[in-house]
Amino acid sequence: MERIEIIDTNEDNISNHGFCGYKDIKQEGYRRKINWLKKRFSEGMKFKVLHSTERGAVGAIEYIPGEYAWRAVDAEGYMVIHCLFIMLKKYKQKGYGSLLVEESLKDAKKKKMQGAAVVTRKGTWMAGKELFLKNGFEVVDKAPPDFELLVRRFKKIAPTPKFKKDWEKRVSKFKKGLTIIHSDQCPYCAKSVKEITETAQNKYGVKPKVIELKNARQAQNAPSPFAIFTIIYNGKLVADHPISNTRFINIMNKELKA
Repeated sequence: MERIEIIDTNEDNISNHGFCGYKDIKQEGYRRKINWLKKRFSEGMKFKVLHSTERGAVGAIEYIPGEYAWRAVDAEGYMVIHCLFIMLKKYKQKGYGSLLVEESLKDAKKKKMQGAAVVTRKGTWMAGKELFLKNGFEVVDKAPPDFELLVRRFKKIAPTPKFKKDWEKRVSKFKKGLTIIHSDQCPYCAKSVKEITETAQNKYGVKPKVIELKNARQAQNAPSPFAIFTIIYNGKLVADHPISNTRFINIMNKELKA
């Protein structure tokens, strides 16, 4: 009989588990994510895998104390959830998402924190807000185009986390050419950066400036709320999450016609 359990990973066992559809150490994104996680565990990072005895890793949640969060938020004193996902339809709508959320809340309480926070949005790449609303979170801030910051407070008098703001000012620092800002927090970034860099050079004759975020402070001051993947072209933000090569081509063709 299939058994579902939540495995708390650490520097010693993280390589035993797949995540985000990645399982092979030969995959650059998987390898870079593993190395990134190993550096974060000492900062209080938690990466918990929803594990099936039949299918292996079928979901996960990643969270870290707010001062070390890789999102453009001020959330010190809160546990910040980076990612939460259930990969296979079979395991969705079964309450597993709420179980993973509860893990973050339990750890936040153990550390005597103010609560938990998460950045959500509609569409792909990030969890929607519905799961968190169901688990007692509330929307406390918004950022363009459709990002929302949700918080579960343990006490009503707790300070309120917020987005960093000043988005246009942050983007305006990259006025000329193509800039790609990325981090290994997301394993899909490596593939996107490699393909987009090659296409920019070979198809458009543009050599992008590639900036890798090295620490949480840099991520918190990134020019988009998601923080860990941004593309800016001639001072305009054109992508705020990892995109495919095809999507990049469509964006560039549109920008060049403008």
